[in-house]
Amino acid sequence: MINQFEVIETNKMIEEENLDVRTITMGISLLDCIDADLDTCCRKIRDKIYTSAKDLVKTGEEISREYGIPIVNKRISVTPIAIVGAACCKTSDDFVKIAQTLDGVAKEVGVNFLGGFSALVSKNMTPADELLLRAIPKALATTDFVCSSVNLGSTRTGINMDAVRLMGQVIRETAELTKEKDSLGCAKLVVFCNAPDDNPFMAGAFHGVTEGDRIINVGVSGPGVVKKALEQVRGESFEVLCETIKKTAFKVTRVGQLVAKEASRMLGVDFGIVDLSLAPTPAIGDSVADILCEIGLEYAGAPGTTAALALLNDQVKKGGVMASSYVGGLSGAFIPVSEDQGMINAVEAGALTLEKLEAMTCVCSVGLDMIAIPGDTSAATISGIIADEMAIGMVNAKTTAVRVIPVIGKTVGEVVEFGGLLGYAPIMPVNGFSCENFISRTGRIPAPIHSFKN
Repeated sequence: MINQFEVIETNKMIEEENLDVRTITMGISLLDCIDADLDTCCRKIRDKIYTSAKDLVKTGEEISREYGIPIVNKRISVTPIAIVGAACCKTSDDFVKIAQTLDGVAKEVGVNFLGGFSALVSKNMTPADELLLRAIPKALATTDFVCSSVNLGSTRTGINMDAVRLMGQVIRETAELTKEKDSLGCAKLVVFCNAPDDNPFMAGAFHGVTEGDRIINVGVSGPGVVKKALEQVRGESFEVLCETIKKTAFKVTRVGQLVAKEASRMLGVDFGIVDLSLAPTPAIGDSVADILCEIGLEYAGAPGTTAALALLNDQVKKGGVMASSYVGGLSGAFIPVSEDQGMINAVEAGALTLEKLEAMTCVCSVGLDMIAIPGDTSAATISGIIADEMAIGMVNAKTTAVRVIPVIGKTVGEVVEFGGLLGYAPIMPVNGFSCENFISRTGRIPAPIHSFKN
């Protein structure tokens, strides 16, 4: 049982150490909105989302007031729109119309983001999948709150290299269409390998087809809490270090469990999962990189960084699974550059490169996240970066992702300001050698031999 004492115990974490419930995300199935007529489909989508989520924001605010727990975002995820729109969308502009419908209802119910303008193409693409992918740039350029994700590979199916090549072009076009806002559209677009379908965090959230009609997932974040706890055990053994992280993660996850259960009860919606992810913000003291420094590194990126991150990620998961029977999503440590002041400092000091970040993604929760790159980076190079990250996920049977932002008109040494939780970022250099001939091949990279487990 979760009791009031456990909430009181976390008051110091909330007031002094940046503990928050990063998001309550309502997942909504749109499978019953499928219709051969586009206008009818859009009407059904708007009505289903509005009816389901009209009280979501109010409920989050009530829980926050009652327990004194900051709930930063209230969000919605929906069934991948490539599936929902397959019967009625004959052109990419038809999918854009659905995106604009999603944006409109997101504004009506008052949520921060709506995820699920998505396609699952790890093995191949249907005509509808390809239309949606080609619609992404215009959809993100003409909406404010819609987020898009595409699953390009998995351990069981391999990597769809045709989709990888196309997504390099899509990211470039999205950057161009939103260049007046420093290519901000790319911050709302992520590509995955092994994407989980119960992820409450944007931009990658969508409501999986194996989920129920409506679900409540909660994402909790507390890098500042973990760092503060580790300050008390400086110089201690790895055993003490691990136990401290694990116990802290347990307490943080219990807060998420409480919020998830309360939201589920008040909204009459099933409880899904708690995602305990150390997701940083630009706020001072809310940094995953600072945790790595507290463990013993001068900067994130120094030798030993990958080992320290592996330790952190594993202990966070171990603490979380003891605190809730339903831990899921991306639980672990995020390493976005623009959203983490410690990561920005490491880049500016020359301690952290794109190649080192790629190595770190082998052991973190997601992948290359919120990384600003030169605006003249080619589509083929972006596809090559994506292919490398998809390979890490496929071979290691873990979730990996790429969210890079080619900032049109800017180059290495300049800084881009995104604002809010997205923070700011130095433009990072990208390897200039070509992979064009590799990316231009068609077909898919087969699944690894260890995927055959039947």
